Amino acid sequence: MRITPPPQKFSQGYTLIEVMLVVALLGTLLTLGPGLLTQTTRWFQQNKARINIQREARDVLDIVNRNLRQAQVDTVIVDQLSGQPPYSRITFTRLTPSSTKTISFYQQGKTLYLVDGGTKAISRNLRYLGFAYPRTEDGTIISVSITTEAGTYEGQTKALQLSVEKVRIMNP
Repeated sequence: MRITPPPQKFSQGYTLIEVMLVVALLGTLLTLGPGLLTQTTRWFQQNKARINIQREARDVLDIVNRNLRQAQVDTVIVDQLSGQPPYSRITFTRLTPSSTKTISFYQQGKTLYLVDGGTKAISRNLRYLGFAYPRTEDGTIISVSITTEAGTYEGQTKALQLSVEKVRIMNP
């Protein structure tokens, strides 16, 4: 009778190929991970800035539109403050059933101000504000152009929003 030795037990461990695969995968993840995380962060911050300035531009245009529609045509004056872009201020008399009020919108630096008894800032992300008559024969239509901007990731890029709206003055 022949006695066979028991099978040999190999030591528990990893092969060289398994270790090399794990090191290669970890190296790839550590190389690509920070760049991917940075790009994702930049995208989210760019998107957030874009949404915020779009909302701000809509709100500003709504305020200008509501006030300008009630203006008296012969009181509208489009000019500029010293050192500011051309056509960046509009002043007019607003007619309401109960009162008459002088209103002004103007740009000073990156801030858009509304003056109606008191002065208040309605936008602090303004890049450009412009008022113009799109048709010279019709003084009841005024074009309002506004460009807002906001810095995004580490101030490297900017999100811009250009909005243009034509407003018809209802009090000729």
